[in-house]
Amino acid sequence: MPSTTINPTRMELTRLKGRLRTARRGHKLLKDKRDELMKQFMDVIRENRSLRRRVEEGLMQAHGAFTVAAALMSPEMLEQSLLYPKQSVELDMTFENIMSVDVPRYQFKTKSQDPGEIYPYGFAQTSGELDDAVDAMAGVFQDMLRLAEVEKTSQLLAEEIEKTRRRVNALEYVKIPQMEESIRYITMKLDENERANTIRLMKVKEMVLKDAIEERRDENARAARAFGAADEVPREE
Repeated sequence: MPSTTINPTRMELTRLKGRLRTARRGHKLLKDKRDELMKQFMDVIRENRSLRRRVEEGLMQAHGAFTVAAALMSPEMLEQSLLYPKQSVELDMTFENIMSVDVPRYQFKTKSQDPGEIYPYGFAQTSGELDDAVDAMAGVFQDMLRLAEVEKTSQLLAEEIEKTRRRVNALEYVKIPQMEESIRYITMKLDENERANTIRLMKVKEMVLKDAIEERRDENARAARAFGAADEVPREE
């Protein structure tokens, strides 16, 4: 029995069959979307793993060089060397649609394309290890930006996969079985009504036939009585 009250009519049956066809098509499309999202998600996860490893190695290298530079230079000289940066960066963000998910895309550009502009100090009073630290940080910056982009993409894709999975399960285990059950219920009710109508028609036909037979029998009896009465009338001589 369906959980909700359903009017067992042919119009309702036609409507439910149309909804069932639509639900099955939607279920197939959502499953295809879920599978493609999983494929995209796995590609992003693999890229995320390699980027994170590269960024961690670059940061460790920069931190090690900076630690050595801090040991060789006085704190005042180190702070003065890095106090006023010469280079500036502009960051732009756009969006790319991946399976109806808007993921961010970051682009940055520097004010100057001269690679020497990353050093905001003169080389006379600083150590080479500080140059190595600044150069390592500049080299890992692009990977860090891409890592932030990839991690945000993986987060958005994971949320969309979860929503799509819930929709697929709702259609597969709730909506479609409910509609199929309702269709079976209406079909059974319509079959019962049709059988009941057939039985009523058979009974009406039987009653009409019985009345016709009795009427014919009465007519035959009346005719027989009339014929017998005619025979009893005396003939005049």
